[in-house]
Amino acid sequence: MRKIRKGDNVVVTAGREKGRTGTVVGVQADGRVLVENVNMVRKHQRPNPQRGMQGGIVQKEAPLHASNVALLNPGTKKADRVGVRTLKDGRKVRFFKSNGELVDA
Repeated sequence: MRKIRKGDNVVVTAGREKGRTGTVVGVQADGRVLVENVNMVRKHQRPNPQRGMQGGIVQKEAPLHASNVALLNPGTKKADRVGVRTLKDGRKVRFFKSNGELVDA
């Protein structure tokens, strides 16, 4: 089970974007995450008339490694570590390590 999923609110804990918060737009198979409006890079894009794409310099999110982001705890408004716990009915759920609250309730 992945500790960070699409739609989670996260805080960047390392790098030049440290301290910024955002929503996870996507999770890649190699353990990287795309966070909305964080780690923006400029890409020189070639025009593609068949797809109707215009050329020029576009800004887009670059992926961050999942170890450089932490889930935002809404109770404390701080970054928090996440663990996985199995409930009595057999479901696996994520929980915050600091206070034991469930993330997916």
